[in-house]
Order: sequence, then C-alpha cells, then structure tokens
Amino acid sequence: MNFIFISPNFPSNYWNFCDRLRRNGANVLGIGDAPFESLPEELKNGLTEYYKVDAIEDYDQMIRAVGFFTFKYGKIDWIESNNEYWLSQDARLRVDFHVTTGTQQESEIEDLKKKSSMKKIFTKHGISTAPYHMVTNITAAKKFVKEVGYPVVVTPDVHAGAVDTWKLNNDDELEKFYANAPAGNFIMESYIDGDIYSYDAIIGMDGVPLFESTTRFPSILDTVNGKNEMYYYVYPDIPAELSEIGQKAVAAFGIKGRFVHFEFIHLDKARKNLGKKGDFIATIASACPAGGPSTDMMNYAHSTDVYQIWANMICNVKEGKAKKGKSLYSVYAFRRGNRQYAHTNRRILGKYASNIVDHREVPPLDWEHMGEYSYIANFDSLPKAQAFLRYITERR
Repeated sequence: MNFIFISPNFPSNYWNFCDRLRRNGANVLGIGDAPFESLPEELKNGLTEYYKVDAIEDYDQMIRAVGFFTFKYGKIDWIESNNEYWLSQDARLRVDFHVTTGTQQESEIEDLKKKSSMKKIFTKHGISTAPYHMVTNITAAKKFVKEVGYPVVVTPDVHAGAVDTWKLNNDDELEKFYANAPAGNFIMESYIDGDIYSYDAIIGMDGVPLFESTTRFPSILDTVNGKNEMYYYVYPDIPAELSEIGQKAVAAFGIKGRFVHFEFIHLDKARKNLGKKGDFIATIASACPAGGPSTDMMNYAHSTDVYQIWANMICNVKEGKAKKGKSLYSVYAFRRGNRQYAHTNRRILGKYASNIVDHREVPPLDWEHMGEYSYIANFDSLPKAQAFLRYITERR
C-alpha cells in the first residue's frame, strides 16, 4: 500500500499515525514544508520517504510531489492529512490522481467547513442545532434577536474554534459589533448554556464506528474571552445517548473510513424548540481527529491505541477485540502566566507525580488561548480529577 501523508509533522503527535501505518507494512510517503532534518526521529522512522515543498498551499508543487511518488512507487492508494486545513486540497489531489479512497468531492468538504452548511444537514436529518442567521446588517440582526433573545454568538462561518468570536448580550453590544463589523462571512447563533461533549470516533469503511470516545469541555467561549484557565476531560466511557446521536450525525454527513470529531452542547435546562434538559444539541462536525493532545488522552482514558485502530482500518488489518484496560479520566489543564497561584509547579509535580504524564511550557504564540503551562494527568475517578484541577488553579 502506498499512503501519502500530507504535513505529517503537524500536529506534533501525528508521527504516531505514520508509525502505525509503517508497522502494518505500508509505504508512508510524507509531503511537507519543513526540512527533513527538522523532523522528529519518531516521524523520520515512520516514513518511507519524504518530499519537501516550499509551501503546501502551492498546488503545482503538490502535483509534482504526488507525481514523483507515483512514478517511483506506483499507484497511490491513499492521500490524507487528517487536518481540516488541507481537506479540500486532499480531495482535489485524490481526483487528479484517481485515488478512490477518501472524499472525492470538494463540495462535501465544504459541508464540513461551513457552520451554516453543517446546520442545514443536522436539521435535515432531525438533529437539533441552535437557530442562526447569516450576518448581513443590524436590521436583520435585530429581527433575529427578537425571535431568539439575547445572548447571541457571532463566529466565522468557516469553523475556527473560538477565534474571532463575540458573545453579544444586549442592543448596545450588538450595535458596537456592527459599528466595527469584520470583513468576511459570519454566522450569528442563539447562545446555549451547557457544557460541550464531543463525539470522537474512528469510522470504518462500512460507516460503523470501530472506536468511540467523548471529551467534556467547559464553554470555550467563556474560557477564551474571560481569560480563564482551560481544562477538559476525556471520559473512559461514552453515554449511550451520545453514541446514538453521534452515529446518526456521522451517517448524516456520509462519513466513512475516517477519524471524526463532532461537538454537542449538553442542555443544562429545557430550551423551547431545542430539547429537554440533558439533550445533546449539535454544534460542529469535523472529519478529522480532535486537536492538541486529545488522541493521546483517548489512549490513556481507554487503555488503547487509537493510532493503531486507525491504521488497521486503513490497511484492512483484522484484529480480535482488544481487552478492556483500566478505565481512567484523562484531564488536560493549563495555567496562565499572569495569575498568582497558591501552589508552585514544583509542588504540583511532587504531589501528583504518579498521575501527571505530561507537563510543559506552552509556545508563546498560544499563550492567549492556551495559557503558559499545561498538564495532562490521569485519575481513576472524576472527583480525583476535579480535585487536581482545583489544586492547580487555586489562587493565593
């Protein structure tokens, strides 16, 4: 099998995907814009060959890179980046090189990039999602707000996390937003209270999940805009109702042979025309793994290897059902540099030495959204994980 992996060095833990493919006997052919010498050794060992381009955005260079690998290794079986940013280009390359695995139509990728398109698909298939309208002018906005009430949230229509996001609570804030409205396509949605639960899964070639997981997040919007500490948990088990609606959403988008990440708001109270307390309301659909260390945390929480499960699906390797390991709550948390905390990093590392599996300084470019120092720790119960969070965020 010849598998072309686009930008295999980002995110940094993606070397695991290449490593597991190589273990399964695949030729793993990397294309990226980083010098080969700068790649981590784990990634170098997972690649059969690497082709450097000056810019992955330059399609002519990508055509030459894929053409080189085709000439040298024969027909390409897979082209994949597992990265939202490159999904459209991945599809275009597949069509140009007659690679029949993976999404072929760029229009299908657009449905997974634009929130307005996602909402239409959710609604069409009977999955609740927040009311919305496309940002045009303040008159239309006031009409929408009159229907749904404050607060409302404005975000780019092309999903970008909590970047360029505004929570508007009253007419004054609405008018200020329109007085300085940014360029581009934006979507306005009814704000819904509740924690976010993800549906993360590896979907087999037949559309059936081979692995499922969930991560619980606080409101990302409140974390970023309020400059709060960030945290989230990967749970060892997924609620049956979340698994059901997650599978329904995957089928609605026709996703097969991919890692997926969907997000749902868990209603903390009944909402008219949305659902009752405890229901899951769809917000985001993504045909890629969750970002950051989430895939590693899934391994911790489920005592498994999601990279191997994915590689086995790609290579059609059949394995017996893995034995269930110890169930853990894997928690990620960061601290901000401008806070006066009660406990030093040294004290935290000493107290939780048996739980912390990773801790590091966050790169300066990510300080605003990700804090300055992060931890990943594992616990055998949710109360213990919550106690850890209280300890590391306690102020003087």
